[in-house]
Amino acid sequence: MTSPLKLASFRPRLIDALAGYNQERFFKDLGAGATVGIVALPLAMAFAIASGLKPEAGIWTAIIAGFLIAALGGSAVQIGGPAGAFIVIVYGIVERYGVANLLIATACAGVLLFLMGLFRLGTLVRYVPVSIVIGFTNGIATLILISQIKDWLGLSIAKMPADMFSQIHTLATNLGSFNPYAFGLGLACLVGLFAWPHLLHDKTRFGHAVHFVLGRMADTRAARAGSRVPGPIVALGTLTLVSWGFSLPVETIGTRFGGIPSGVPAFALPDFTWETVKQLVTPTLTIALLGAIESLLCARVADQVSGLPRHDPNQELMAQGIANAVTPFFGGMPATGTIARTITNLRAGATSPIAGIVHSLTLMVVVLVAAPLAQHVPLAVLAGILVFVAWNMGEWREFSPYMLRRFSQHYRLLMLGTFFLTVVFDLTVAVQVGIVLACALFVRRMSTLFSVEMVSLEPPVLTFRLFGALFFGAAAKLDATVQAVERAPRGMTVVLDAMHLISLDATGLDALRQVHKAVLSRDGVLRIESLQPQPLELIVRSGFAAELTSGGVPDAASHGV
Repeated sequence: MTSPLKLASFRPRLIDALAGYNQERFFKDLGAGATVGIVALPLAMAFAIASGLKPEAGIWTAIIAGFLIAALGGSAVQIGGPAGAFIVIVYGIVERYGVANLLIATACAGVLLFLMGLFRLGTLVRYVPVSIVIGFTNGIATLILISQIKDWLGLSIAKMPADMFSQIHTLATNLGSFNPYAFGLGLACLVGLFAWPHLLHDKTRFGHAVHFVLGRMADTRAARAGSRVPGPIVALGTLTLVSWGFSLPVETIGTRFGGIPSGVPAFALPDFTWETVKQLVTPTLTIALLGAIESLLCARVADQVSGLPRHDPNQELMAQGIANAVTPFFGGMPATGTIARTITNLRAGATSPIAGIVHSLTLMVVVLVAAPLAQHVPLAVLAGILVFVAWNMGEWREFSPYMLRRFSQHYRLLMLGTFFLTVVFDLTVAVQVGIVLACALFVRRMSTLFSVEMVSLEPPVLTFRLFGALFFGAAAKLDATVQAVERAPRGMTVVLDAMHLISLDATGLDALRQVHKAVLSRDGVLRIESLQPQPLELIVRSGFAAELTSGGVPDAASHGV
């Protein structure tokens, strides 16, 4: 006997990827993992600081969660770790509940994510409308941009509030503490990040000039190799040297946090009770929902870019769950799939989850060796990196009048509504309202696809033809049919031609019963002809077939059931 509840099997993609694995693929994964590991360092620190945490929380989340997601996940090339999308959420949780409760909510969200994958709910995330995804992604990007103004301008603000309007008010009232050195470092970082991909590319005018000059000094291949060095690393290294060398009066990781510990964080159990867990239901659901959406969207993008076998969404959710359940015991923050680092991994030549494992090991070695140097990193530079990340995160073209005119009113309402709800309230409210609104609009649109056409009135037969899906959103359209029957001569035979009726639900069935009742009140006979398999099965199973007069519903064999 087949079980009605089929659980997902736990089979990491790493097992399949190692079949036929060879030395050539290993060196590709080694190079890709080392590259993305270096890229992850400034991003992990920046995400943690922007979330109201210490930089080591982001770094060790990238190391531990990145390793677990790569080793246990359902994608061949996905890189996991702290993500920009979590900044606003984590900051709000820390502000309201505290760091200790953030760790508890993250661990509980990990358990929830694992259960979502175990019960094969990974495919449901794909049904979230793209308009909602774009709306909340742009909303989060906007909030990240606002949150980084403080460090970019070097404002002397002890603590930023979580609410956007309060943040804007706080920034406006503290503009008098503007630090031009911090602003200059952040601006130089931002300009450099935008220019770096084109700086040494020989197909651009500036890049051609650079290659002409360097052609007498260095091998062109070396120049091209230099252009592939990650921009955030170049910005972090050069601007930190400038700040340190000229002793610029700007806030750094050292002045705010006292540096980064060079040792491995100790394993510690958060102090929590069942009462605490019940109070953290909303933060837990928010972290789990955002983590699931971000990771599976990232995996889908990786599938499209890589051409590798498609990811297993349920396995990916189970891996994300394990990672989020483990990292809080080492002081970590929520983790998910990261699009920027995953694409970097692919472009660097990754072929398997080994690259993600190497990325974590590389990051750990860098931290253990070079942690003392991080104290000199200016926070304005990290703010510039985050502004760059937020700008690339947003789908800003979708908000242009030209693009908005190309979409339906439903699409615009969902996208803009989710965006404003994310900015004004929070992501949980935005996604919940967005999904409810999407369902309502979907029902409304589907109801327009159902129609009833009166074919003929030739006494003693009155014929109607049904089109589309007769469900709860369209059942009211049969009211006109009931009224037509009530006006017809007594003793009529009413025929419903259901050849084009593709679907029927319980509310639609009740509407058919109302038609039957109206026919009986006029001493008539109701016949439903040419039923498709699904409507016929429901009519027979519900007993409505037995309620009809003889000949009302042909036998099942004539309908292919």
